[in-house]
Amino acid sequence: MKNKLKIFSALHFLIRNSSKTLVWSCGFALLIGISSCEEKPTSKNSDEKTPTEIKQKQKAPNFIGDSAYSYVAKQVSFGYRVPNTVAHVRCGDYLVASLKKFGCEVIEQDFQAKAFNGTMLKSRNIIGTINPAATKRIILAAHWDSRPFAEKDSLKKDTPIDGANDGASGVGVILEIMRTINTAATKPTVGIDVIFFDSEDYGHSEGMPGEGSSDTWCLGSQYWSKNKHKANYAAYYGILLDMVGAKGAAFAMEGTSMSFAPDVMTNVWNTAAQEGYSQYFIYNKVNGITDDHSYVNNIAKIPMIDIIEYNDEAQSYFGWYHHTQNDNMEVIDKNTLKAVGQTVLQVLYNE
Repeated sequence: MKNKLKIFSALHFLIRNSSKTLVWSCGFALLIGISSCEEKPTSKNSDEKTPTEIKQKQKAPNFIGDSAYSYVAKQVSFGYRVPNTVAHVRCGDYLVASLKKFGCEVIEQDFQAKAFNGTMLKSRNIIGTINPAATKRIILAAHWDSRPFAEKDSLKKDTPIDGANDGASGVGVILEIMRTINTAATKPTVGIDVIFFDSEDYGHSEGMPGEGSSDTWCLGSQYWSKNKHKANYAAYYGILLDMVGAKGAAFAMEGTSMSFAPDVMTNVWNTAAQEGYSQYFIYNKVNGITDDHSYVNNIAKIPMIDIIEYNDEAQSYFGWYHHTQNDNMEVIDKNTLKAVGQTVLQVLYNE
């Protein structure tokens, strides 16, 4: 430690008394000396970055966490949002009506999806558009269905789950963003396309009968990526919100997002830091996960990032509540919803 202090003192002296060329050359040598004095702790998932200041075009309006919370609760109140159920239909109708109320042009993309167990799922992707004339378009996406099985539950493994965080939280944040923009005096200049993907959570999980693969998940985004709602549709980039409302949640820099859209992800994380939400948005690059954004990136060829909860200690995307009966409204925290929603809203106003 004493050696490090001496080195930094010397470097400080050089900076104050030397030319730029001398500073850089000596400083580089000193830094090499520092690294050889003490071994740094390493992590295979770590990719720490220093946030950079984002120049705001205009300050975004206030995102209300209580309102987003109410939208999550409303979805849960319909019951299990599993395809082929009455609750699923009613919740879908509610989402369509809400987007229209918030000034969106709405397209309902109906399709049949075959689940891993052979069940044919009557599915519906719901797309809402504001500022349709804008050539620069941003996608905000989330899945709106809920899991038909609680395979991780200790007791009720064959029972559907509320999916308060796994599904409803992302939709709730996006609905509040749309409400906020609709009532704001100043709007973002870009076009925004909301996509609520269906049949995301009907996939094969480890320990379940039959053979599964990652492609048994995310059926709605797979369908949309191959059959976009408009011919020749293109977007500048997209932001997927998945499991964004749990108490104490943190969001790492997901690997697939960093592979396809590193600049977008860095911009979102820097915006979060500037807004005061660095405790939620962690500058730590972790392994990728198969999610809706995987198919949008690979098939639709639109760069999309995933804001998704990550437990760094457990090195897992799946919290203790995941795919159990505990994924209910007790998991949801208004402050987490606020952190995510305000960040994304400010990103839109910065475009």
